[in-house]
Amino acid sequence: MPKRILQGVVTSDVMDKTVTVRVDRRFQHPVYKKFITRSKKYAAHDEENAYKVGDVVRIEETRPISKRKSWRVIDAVTRAPAPSAPRAADPVSAEAQGGRKRVRRGKADAAAAAPQKAETP
Repeated sequence: MPKRILQGVVTSDVMDKTVTVRVDRRFQHPVYKKFITRSKKYAAHDEENAYKVGDVVRIEETRPISKRKSWRVIDAVTRAPAPSAPRAADPVSAEAQGGRKRVRRGKADAAAAAPQKAETP
């Protein structure tokens, strides 16, 4: 019996030598004739920890490797783009952004800003 081969997207690579692959399938509803997309997640064996989140990979059915894992990754169809370095935030004042400037007041400033009550004799 030939081994099944599926194609999907790696959604998790946190585990050692294992990736989680989401495989989507489309089918037509038998009554309404609308195309429906369903997905299923497979745990696949990745010996070299070579595949990262976002990679499109092909997986092949194999003997059970563990309780949940009976698939192994054959190859990558496309690789995910490498994450770029985060940009530093530009130091722009609140007035330049169009927002109001936040004023912090301590206890002494709050007492000075509070309206004074007129003393009655």
